[in-house]
Amino acid sequence: MSELARALDPATREALAQRIRFYRDLGLTEFYRRPVEASLIEAEAASSSEAQQVADECDQAESVSAPSQPESAEHQIHAEDETISTRKSFPQPPQIGAAVAPGERAAALQLIRDDIGDCVRCALHKGRNKIVFADGSPAARLMFVGEGPGADEDAQGLPFVGRAGQLLNNMISAMGLKRGEVYIANVVKCRPPGNRTPEPEEANICSQFLFRQIDVVRPQVLVALGATAATYLLGARQPLAGLRGRVHSVRGCQLIVTYHPAYLLRDPRQKKEAWADLQIAMAELGLKAPARA
Repeated sequence: MSELARALDPATREALAQRIRFYRDLGLTEFYRRPVEASLIEAEAASSSEAQQVADECDQAESVSAPSQPESAEHQIHAEDETISTRKSFPQPPQIGAAVAPGERAAALQLIRDDIGDCVRCALHKGRNKIVFADGSPAARLMFVGEGPGADEDAQGLPFVGRAGQLLNNMISAMGLKRGEVYIANVVKCRPPGNRTPEPEEANICSQFLFRQIDVVRPQVLVALGATAATYLLGARQPLAGLRGRVHSVRGCQLIVTYHPAYLLRDPRQKKEAWADLQIAMAELGLKAPARA
């Protein structure tokens, strides 16, 4: 039997899902097949009918014996692959709202939260525990934008409170600031199943609220944490490597793009590069790193 006919075991599927997320965080958004010799293609074609027959039999057996299986890692792989290759246009962001006085920003943000309500605008509401709106100071000069809530965030209703959040707190401290002095939000307010990348429809719907949050807070500097945040803030899909190291302009704010803390946990070697990005943000804000004891 051809190797292609053998189903991937759950551990392999999860490993593939993590690898795709790893490449996406790097900003690698396209994948291509290497050229294959014609003789190899012919050899594979000879066994393809057998492989297809076995795969069909497996599908039929699964549909009969397990009609209500939960979403598998394989499905997560498919969802992320489709997201990576999507070429849909981005909706027009809302017009920049009128400036809000610092003393009135908390109330203005609460109005946005009230507008979200018990949101059912997209499919993400079906699996959420809590809506994760934001955290931090409404008068912050620095705002961080991530992709979406994870399990810890979904449980507590606050962004970046898990392991990635602990690393983000350390990054903020290294800049000479406290978490309470910055503002933190995500592209989507509900946790995607299995922490997958938000689908374009989900992110496009929810990002409208993010834009309104940005307009109220009016930070001097925005920091996009990862490729997904950068994509929806800029309204275009570009490799992360091409966005880092320079200052962009979004809704009257200066935007700096860097790695997501979750990616830095997987590859700590990139922390030095992330620190270089944060130093650009610090320069824009006129901040100096605190002296080490």
